Amino acid sequence: MIGKNNVRKPKEMNALNLAYIGDAVYEMYIRHFLVLQGGKPNVLHKKAIQFVSAKAQAQILHYLLPNLTEEEKEIVKRGRNTKSNTSPKNADIVDYRHSTAFEALIGYLYLSDNKERMDSLIQEAIAFIEREYDNEQNKTK
Repeated sequence: MIGKNNVRKPKEMNALNLAYIGDAVYEMYIRHFLVLQGGKPNVLHKKAIQFVSAKAQAQILHYLLPNLTEEEKEIVKRGRNTKSNTSPKNADIVDYRHSTAFEALIGYLYLSDNKERMDSLIQEAIAFIEREYDNEQNKTK
């Protein structure tokens, strides 16, 4: 159980720990968004990949970056530059580092109890990916 004595300031936390929680929070938001749209679990899983893949998260980060605060950009920089002992399975290293940075930002906002800002950025991320997906679909027609 988490008690007051165990609380650490998010700004002081390791960027990989921020990314760890940010990954879970972002995935939950995406799953919630997709479940509300309806569909079978296997279809929902395929749709979720459009939002949670390292490539998608890297694209989201690049899209959001100009509108981030200086404090948020500092968290992103820490997340991007942190060394991980794991290697990406289905992404190149640059996308992987940028996706880690995005997840660190989400984790930071979540642990800082800045849910309004986090919600806003995740909604922007969802809208961005949906536009990108629609653009890709229109190109293949």
